Amino acid sequence: MEQKKSGRKAPYKKADPLFPSNRRNYRVGNDIQHKRNLSRFVKWPRYVRLQRQRKILETRLKVPPSINQFKLALGRDQLKELRSLLSKYTPLTKKAKKAALEKDAKAANAGAAATVDKTIYTQFGLNHVTHLVEKKKAKLVVIAGDVDPIELVVWLPALCRKMEIPYCIVAAKSLLGQLVNQKNATCLALTGVRKEDVQKFQKVQSTCKSQYNDNVDALRQWGGGIMGLKTRTKLRLREELKIAAKNMKASMM
Repeated sequence: MEQKKSGRKAPYKKADPLFPSNRRNYRVGNDIQHKRNLSRFVKWPRYVRLQRQRKILETRLKVPPSINQFKLALGRDQLKELRSLLSKYTPLTKKAKKAALEKDAKAANAGAAATVDKTIYTQFGLNHVTHLVEKKKAKLVVIAGDVDPIELVVWLPALCRKMEIPYCIVAAKSLLGQLVNQKNATCLALTGVRKEDVQKFQKVQSTCKSQYNDNVDALRQWGGGIMGLKTRTKLRLREELKIAAKNMKASMM
């Protein structure tokens, strides 16, 4: 009778007696250990740990609409239009301003009448922009969305809506800083434009009004509240079990 084949695997080939394979010994003073991925055991710097913890907290905790609106920044095309407009009204650098003051001083010493600079520039600085908004002199306000702490500008959109001044939110404060020859800028304001830019300016104003001032849904939209993958899977399976139990109960009745 034929023997039944067992479920065991075929035995390994016999070792070559001329070249015996010795088991590696990774104890101290023996074989060199293989390289391991030690990233899980690395003690990261404190600022890296804080960044990661903060990001997790921001995704887990529920964010109120007044803070969540700063994540709803302008899109790429809209930002391009705004940037092309503001770049035409970049204020003077410190060096250029100093040269202009020296020129005016020399002209005044020579007996010439003092001239007033009526050039339109982009206004910046939180206190200055707030003053312009309160006096209704600002025609457009641009706010950075990554200001830290956010409490510095969290009230500014509500003030702009109250004064009926169009405003918009840009993702990076460094971008606003480039437009006014600064490293960073929390907010910018335009008090007017030249005649050739009126049509383009009105288009930007209407976009900001529809997307921010008159957008009621954005003011009611909560952020965060996203649990981790394990928690979401657990909740999904729990809901599936509830539905299955409900269906079974309905079929038995």
